[in-house]
Amino acid sequence: MQITKNPPRENWNSLTDRPVKEANDLTTIIKEVFDNVNEQGDKALKEYTLKFDKANLSNFKVSQDEINAASTSLSLELKEAIALAKNNIEVFHSAQLTQKKVIETAPGVSCWQEMRPIEKVGLYIPGGTAPLFSTILMLGIPSKLAGCKEIVLCTPPNAKGEVNPAILYAAQLVGVTNIFKLGGVQAIAALTYGTESVPNVYKIFGPGNQFVTGAKQYALTQGVAIDMPAGPSELMVVADQLADPAFVASDLLSQAEHGHDSQVICVANTIESLVAIEAEVTAQLAVLPRRDMATSAIANSQLVLIENTMDQIDFINEYAPEHLILNVQNENLYLDRIVNSGSVFIGPYTPESAGDYASGTNHTLPTNAYARMYSGVNMDAFTKKITFQKLSKEGIESIGSAIELMAEAEGLQAHKNAVTLRLESLKK
Repeated sequence: MQITKNPPRENWNSLTDRPVKEANDLTTIIKEVFDNVNEQGDKALKEYTLKFDKANLSNFKVSQDEINAASTSLSLELKEAIALAKNNIEVFHSAQLTQKKVIETAPGVSCWQEMRPIEKVGLYIPGGTAPLFSTILMLGIPSKLAGCKEIVLCTPPNAKGEVNPAILYAAQLVGVTNIFKLGGVQAIAALTYGTESVPNVYKIFGPGNQFVTGAKQYALTQGVAIDMPAGPSELMVVADQLADPAFVASDLLSQAEHGHDSQVICVANTIESLVAIEAEVTAQLAVLPRRDMATSAIANSQLVLIENTMDQIDFINEYAPEHLILNVQNENLYLDRIVNSGSVFIGPYTPESAGDYASGTNHTLPTNAYARMYSGVNMDAFTKKITFQKLSKEGIESIGSAIELMAEAEGLQAHKNAVTLRLESLKK
């Protein structure tokens, strides 16, 4: 990893450029798949599944027998670990549910808002070398808590037409309605339009490669909402001179192993710390099973010396990391000033892995600097807030004249009349 010493502010953006893959005219490919799925339904899904996943399927829906077999195949220890994570995620997200609170804004004028679930949601779960069953917990639990009626999950099968058993077990555990063996752009298209076997949904959640990300963005143009713009995983670690280099290196590598285009940034206040961290990264990388993946990500990454604490904070907010680890003694100084980050991990014993799996917070987070304006997935993502108001006779009298004046000033006479008629009826 390259060490950069006290970079000037004008170089910060170029120093932390996110890795970008060539688009290869993704839009054309995605539109073609969407059009075919929209026109041909299951027939197109079957062809694309054979082409891209090498699986020849006549039925995409996972059967109850397959789910039961998956549950039997998992170890008790893994089931207990999943149960622990499920409980913590439920506890954290349940606390985000808001109760109805009626506010009287003026005499006789009552206003309130209530949460209503998005009725139909789709969850996309990647398979392959890293079957992200933990993401099912992160998306399925809040969707169930919100009261979503249909929770439809798509995940790619292997060449034998099988799905990782942990994915099936987690999906059943959290209450997913239907599970389909579908991956890639065709899965997002199916969730967007619906086919003979796959129901359409109103909002799509979940991570994926550049094709899935592009497909979700295309789904937006077709009237389906998505959780947020997504990109490769990223992590920033801020370490002071007392931080354990082995801890810091392990955190950097835990994110680097996600994919070739992941990015990790380490900021420290001494050159000695950075040299020690770099040595630990090299040592730990050598024994990682996914070292080829992590090595590619390390090539996109940086070690940065910034000696001034306030400059470090500005650097954090400029980068707006998906994940931020503060392995520093004066953590409160940072916490009070951080405004751009998806999720923050505080102290030497809080690895990013905790949030990925079992602490209770959600790991579906904004990347690519979208933390400047987006939150991570939470209960609000699965609900709508509907506002209500009720005016009594006293209420229309208390604000009616103000409404009349404002409507007339905007030239909207019918708006004014709707109030005037009521006020006149009360006078009679």
